[in-house]
Amino acid sequence: MDLVEIQELDAHKIIAAKLAEAQRQQSGRFIVEDTSLSLHAMNGLPGPLVKWFIKGVGVEGIYKLTKAFGSARATAQTLIGYAEEDGMVHFFEGSLAGTIVSPRGADGFGWDPIFEPDGHDKTFAEMTLEEKSQCSMRLLAIEGLRQYLEQRREIEQETNDTLLQDG
Repeated sequence: MDLVEIQELDAHKIIAAKLAEAQRQQSGRFIVEDTSLSLHAMNGLPGPLVKWFIKGVGVEGIYKLTKAFGSARATAQTLIGYAEEDGMVHFFEGSLAGTIVSPRGADGFGWDPIFEPDGHDKTFAEMTLEEKSQCSMRLLAIEGLRQYLEQRREIEQETNDTLLQDG
């Protein structure tokens, strides 16, 4: 579904707005994801606006910003929003600390060439898919969603079993 994305520093508000818009267009349950890159020296910017920073200054420009501000510490975050049919929204987050480095590597997308996760000597763009999946903030968020959906299914099954027994 093609949804308008509000421009906001809080990824929760972006996701909530997109989920609400999706439910205005069609009934059902929806999942929306947002991935951010927050520079510690810039009080969390660009955060969810990273796409626009890359469009404006490129990954090299973001790297230069960290040099100008004197700190290359960053956090990569994936936030997943899940909307129930009744509009209730649940959030699942995965984050990964790292460092912004001079661009390296050709794989990946967006800011992958400048983000080196803590404990690794490669940027996301230098990692194989297998290496990247072992330290993925997206995988952490998806795991939270998976656990929630599993618990929800178990509760629904127990409710159905009780109704059948009482039936």
